[in-house]
Amino acid sequence: MKMDINKQLEIIKRGVAELISEDELRKKLEQSIKVSKPLKIKAGFDPTAPDLHLGHTVLLRKLRQFQELGHEVYFLIGDFTGRIGDPSGRSEIRKQLTKQEVAKNAKTYKKQVAKILDIRKIKIVFNSKWFDRMKGLEFGKLLTYYTANRLLEREDFTQRRNNKKPIFMSEFIYPVLQGYDSVVLKADVEIGGTDQIFNLLVGRDLQSSFSQPQQVVLTMPLLEGTDGVQKMSKSYGNYIGINEPAKDIFGKIMSISDELMLKYYELLTDEDLDSVKEMHPKEAKVKLAKIIITQYHSQQAAEKEAEEFSRVFSQKEVPQDMPVFKTDGKKNILVILTESKLAASGNEARRLVKQGAVSFNNAKVEKDDFVLNEAGILKAGSRRFLKIEI
Repeated sequence: MKMDINKQLEIIKRGVAELISEDELRKKLEQSIKVSKPLKIKAGFDPTAPDLHLGHTVLLRKLRQFQELGHEVYFLIGDFTGRIGDPSGRSEIRKQLTKQEVAKNAKTYKKQVAKILDIRKIKIVFNSKWFDRMKGLEFGKLLTYYTANRLLEREDFTQRRNNKKPIFMSEFIYPVLQGYDSVVLKADVEIGGTDQIFNLLVGRDLQSSFSQPQQVVLTMPLLEGTDGVQKMSKSYGNYIGINEPAKDIFGKIMSISDELMLKYYELLTDEDLDSVKEMHPKEAKVKLAKIIITQYHSQQAAEKEAEEFSRVFSQKEVPQDMPVFKTDGKKNILVILTESKLAASGNEARRLVKQGAVSFNNAKVEKDDFVLNEAGILKAGSRRFLKIEI
């Protein structure tokens, strides 16, 4: 916290999409130094899936920076709000999770978060602690602090109304619940993705209604997944999970576009971007993959996958260890691709064949009714191999 305020701001602002407002943050930092009291930095995560992916780590890395600057991080697990589901960026209601499903997912978060944050110094809080105890009358009173008119200004709600799609009351009140979390924690700063901006601003409004200083809002860009189009999400199948095998992480990073690679460097590493731009794209991707794998696995695992990649692709060899699939010699290529998990679905298998991305014993498979009736090596895409045995 003794670091120069301008230097703190420089670190905090790296990769940030929006800061509301820099002047307010500067004043909070000045006061923090003056009274030797760290700022309360809040970020909320609804445990709707058991595994965190690189998209989540964009926020976690920003929290780590605040930690290293001496501030107090509150990692809020929305085990109550997770049962409702955040409507941000959604064109339809999320699937409702049970209390047991949310608890099971939340259990895995602490271990995963420890790979990025100093777990000894963060405050892990669950919003069920206050919402489960809230009585009906108290809940009704909370809703009087915000108007329906203001909620209807929200962009995704507006789109749904224009498209004559329903907005459920559970979704309608979600921003108020998230905002009240900030009131309970008396947050100085709240961090979220750009799709969270409305919810974060509700937190500011509610703090003001409860006669608290308003939190500074800091949003981070949404990290696109491996497809380079949709935001990274397990539901879109374009994610890179931090608990995935090192081999899978390496392969997925090598598959992203050169343009997306630079964004990954900015949001997921501390590397100098000008130096990265001077590198050959392939070399830069290998380095990026090694950085990510070193952080979530080990340096040894990173080196191993880099060597394997070089051996397979530079020297045109096949991997030393690959899964084995046994068949009766009667199954066609689509069945084998899906049953072996080389393709996530029949549609993906058909698309891979159509794109010319499937080969058997180095010969391109051109028809989706091709039957594998002999042993050999099946390849799908650039890094997926399967040893076929009859």
